[in-house]
Amino acid sequence: MSNTQNQFTVHFWGVRGSIPCPGPETVRYGGNTSCIEMRVGGDRLIFDGGTGLRVLGQYLLSQMPVDAHMFFTHSHWDHIQGFPFFVPAFIKGNRFHIHGVKSPNGATIQQRLNDQMLHPNFPVPLQVMASELKFYTMQVGEVMRIGEIEVENALLNHPGEAVGYRVSWRGHVAAYVTDTEHYPGRLDENVLKLAQDADLLIYDATYTDEEYSSPQGSKVGWGHSTWQEAVKVAQAANVKKLAIFHHDPLHNDDFLDRVGEEVAQHFPESLMAREGLSIQLASPPSELEHNPEHSLSKAKV
Repeated sequence: MSNTQNQFTVHFWGVRGSIPCPGPETVRYGGNTSCIEMRVGGDRLIFDGGTGLRVLGQYLLSQMPVDAHMFFTHSHWDHIQGFPFFVPAFIKGNRFHIHGVKSPNGATIQQRLNDQMLHPNFPVPLQVMASELKFYTMQVGEVMRIGEIEVENALLNHPGEAVGYRVSWRGHVAAYVTDTEHYPGRLDENVLKLAQDADLLIYDATYTDEEYSSPQGSKVGWGHSTWQEAVKVAQAANVKKLAIFHHDPLHNDDFLDRVGEEVAQHFPESLMAREGLSIQLASPPSELEHNPEHSLSKAKV
């Protein structure tokens, strides 16, 4: 069996929230918005289509033909704005299975991706994409299977609604829990369910506790959480490794360095998500030494 069929790898292509923030102060962590890729047992799963998806698309041009599953948490701009610039979707011979739940007004993920590419928002419609696009509407709480892979979703606490995902394969688990706001005084049962015993929890920690409840500019009700809450979830759910994700565009590299130090003091098995990071959840030992597939930095859980 090939190495790719034995691996479970998580790649970070976009780690910011709200809006891209390129510039000299965001070089180390990156300025692209949400996009995660998981390569699981030979299958490629992509979570969210922020501007990081454009960068992933450039990489995939050397991997064609591409057959991948794409899962969207919701359709706020920072999670879909890379889709119209995803070059592999314009190339015949590629195939993408696109999954999402209905929005509160009943719109499907197909409708929402289509609408953002209509005039006056974009020069060409979604129908120009020459790849095979297959759209699927998931139910909230649904568990779906792709071969040996199990993908579960759960509703999160976010304006307009969003879902988080739990990906399980051969006893390994990665949880992608972004764009969710914690509840005061208690942990969200849906978040705990997604994160329980996960090898890796990717969690929305846009703010610090001080920013979240600041009298000068409270973020209560904005739909995002804090690194302090991330630690509470990771501890309660017996998570092996915690990735702080969905960084605020106002948080520069130095600020995120300091956050990372504080998180590590409370949860040593933690890291700050950054563009280019690759985490191996399951992989043949020789692959780390001999696989020159890409130049992403690697960390093993």
